[in-house]
Amino acid sequence: MAMNDPLPVGPAAAEWRRQAALVVLSALGVFIASLLDPSVFADGDTNWHVAAGRWMLAHRAVPSVDPFSFTFAGKPWVAHEWGAEVVLALAWLASGWSGVVLITALAAALTFAVIAAEIAPRLGTLCVLGSLGLALAVLWPLLLARPHMIALPLLAFWLARLLRARRAQRAPPLWLAGVMVLWANLHGSYIFGLAFTAVFALEAILDARQAPRSAVIGWGSFGLAAGVAALATPNGLAGLVFPVRVLLLSSLSDILEWRPADFAVPSPFEVALMMALFVFLYRGVRMGALRLALLLLLTHMALQHIRQEAILAVAAPLLIAEPLGRTLEPGRIHMPAVWRAPVREIAAPLAIGALLFVGLGAWRLARPVVRRDSPVAPITALSHVPPALRAQPVFNDYDFGGWLILHGVRVYIDGRADMYGDAFMKNYLAIERDADPGATTQALWRWKIAWTILHPDSKLAARLDQTPGWRRLYADRYAVVHVRTRDPPDLRRPPPGGAARRG
Repeated sequence: MAMNDPLPVGPAAAEWRRQAALVVLSALGVFIASLLDPSVFADGDTNWHVAAGRWMLAHRAVPSVDPFSFTFAGKPWVAHEWGAEVVLALAWLASGWSGVVLITALAAALTFAVIAAEIAPRLGTLCVLGSLGLALAVLWPLLLARPHMIALPLLAFWLARLLRARRAQRAPPLWLAGVMVLWANLHGSYIFGLAFTAVFALEAILDARQAPRSAVIGWGSFGLAAGVAALATPNGLAGLVFPVRVLLLSSLSDILEWRPADFAVPSPFEVALMMALFVFLYRGVRMGALRLALLLLLTHMALQHIRQEAILAVAAPLLIAEPLGRTLEPGRIHMPAVWRAPVREIAAPLAIGALLFVGLGAWRLARPVVRRDSPVAPITALSHVPPALRAQPVFNDYDFGGWLILHGVRVYIDGRADMYGDAFMKNYLAIERDADPGATTQALWRWKIAWTILHPDSKLAARLDQTPGWRRLYADRYAVVHVRTRDPPDLRRPPPGGAARRG
């Protein structure tokens, strides 16, 4: 059967229903898993993202200077994720933490629905489920209530549209550039959208080397429109260069999500990578040079920085679906994709899926999520700090900054490492991790620190236990609070009765 011949009604209808079922099942599975996963709040930045969105809703403005710390108050801050922060805040204001879980789960489900809809026409059912399973395994540790999840469906949609344009041997429609406006105001991952556009534009020009003019004009116009759209943010050019500026920070390696992947202990990422390599090598999967280079570059970035694993998890199944389908199922007839199906052919799976999504969402909202003490939420410890003391300068753990900001405490530091910069981050680490006497004394005097809230295993917390002028106010397995009882001492001098114990 030729690709353009009319398709028999029976096979086409069955194929559309198969694709629709895969889309619904994939999205529903990810949705359920996300709704039930408590680790969605495992990152402390969730808390200050909600606080930032709440601040913007209250002030009806996007901040250009820091409103949350006392160390950098009034200094420039590029709120590059402001749109996603507003979304998270609206969900929180509407339904508390259950709303935040729901919006995160919906974003994850939509991401996998887009991927499934794109790869299902090119792969058999088992291959689709296998590809999505590996993608979910890679993404799972990063499935957090943070702005990158809100933007992830746009990453999937953008790449799917670029691939569709290449299959049709034409430039993407100009309306797609409008998506970049939304994306650029949600999260810095939009820079990948521009990079993907450049790669596929080059591929189109090379494929049309005999008459490249049309490809140059079409893809060039779209690339220019996308670049201009990326500037349509409150931060303008500063927002466009922000992702590059972040990558130049030397202190990134001190932040977990910016560290390289660790294969000392088996991880889902390692398993997924090994399985993909096995299939590619065993079955001899071949793909174009530029797309292979792009896939390898994304893999390198995921190995270099943990947070980039999310980009690879979304992009890889989209990039490999076509070559994988050609290799594993060379005789497969490619039916029209599910988005071209008449509504009557896919109404049943879509209706069932919609009912399940609504029912599960209602269940989640009806059972409020209650945050409990954790390594990023010192709930009980903060409740033991009197309001008058909360208003005074605090030296806090980096991971606690978001929770303090959410509860109206001006912090010493929080997850916005890009704003604080390398010098401040290194000085903070010298104090908190090493309890460096000189750096600690200088900070306590300069900022008139009245109390601290730290992890129990902090070297600084151990040091304060033996320092005159400080006493423990509260301690539990997640946090310890010290309060100053007199002017900050010189920590370079050992306390009376012997040398200070090293933590």
